[in-house]
Amino acid sequence: MLTTSLPGGTWTLGGLTVTRFGYGAMQLAGPRVMGPPADHDGALDVLRTAVELGITHIDTSAAYGPHVTNQLIREALHPYPDALHIVTKVGANRDPQGGWPPARDPQSLRRSVHENLETLGLDVLDLVNLRLGDATGPRPGSLAEAFETLADLQRQGLIRHLGVSNATPEQVAEAQAIAPIVCVQNMYNLAHRRDDELIDALAGQGVAYVPFFPLGGFSPLQSSVLSTVAARLEATPMSVALAWLLRRSPNILLIPGTSSAAHLRENIAGAALALSADDLAELDTIGR
Repeated sequence: MLTTSLPGGTWTLGGLTVTRFGYGAMQLAGPRVMGPPADHDGALDVLRTAVELGITHIDTSAAYGPHVTNQLIREALHPYPDALHIVTKVGANRDPQGGWPPARDPQSLRRSVHENLETLGLDVLDLVNLRLGDATGPRPGSLAEAFETLADLQRQGLIRHLGVSNATPEQVAEAQAIAPIVCVQNMYNLAHRRDDELIDALAGQGVAYVPFFPLGGFSPLQSSVLSTVAARLEATPMSVALAWLLRRSPNILLIPGTSSAAHLRENIAGAALALSADDLAELDTIGR
């Protein structure tokens, strides 16, 4: 059984036990998530530090770079420790302008799964999320053909577990009618709380919720309430935001990204911040 001193303890994704505090590898690629990192050795150091600190949940995608973050993960960590679980996503490609055109037809999805296997150096992917919507957020529409394709690849033994990303509640339910899912990965943080009801529903089902952009992403969280609470606690606003997410619901798993090992350590320390009932009530006003 995995034990950890990381904040939040652990969660079980299907049969995979992971630390609730994980690491998102997107920022290891170059500007706009395109091309190689400016500091190659520094990127490897971040990944190795994550594992040394006990993180067992790393999030990536073949679209990051493209292929850059997967290649860095393989270079830094392969052969992978038994306890480490790498989560990837499919459903979008990259264009020369740095855009994210959808790639959810069956042929594209099969190709992307095989690209992830090859670049990560794996025979089977622990967990694959189907990316839906677009850069502006979830969009309504059926995911049946795409998700059935991933379910077929799961039956072939290439994928252990499935999830969805950037999805509406209706799409989550549609996916669950096709095959079991172990996580939903959507944008969520103190200031963007559209998925409050979904998080609570998933918690009741034992399904993880993994917020991307937990600190606001390319536009860091800014709130006078957040700053006030942080000042009172003599902490950074980002520390408070991470600690709040871990307290929000036990099924929330964190994957904050960084290209700095020092910043990674700061994020871990920040997520361990103790928040009082009054702190939580005050913070709860931000996104409502």
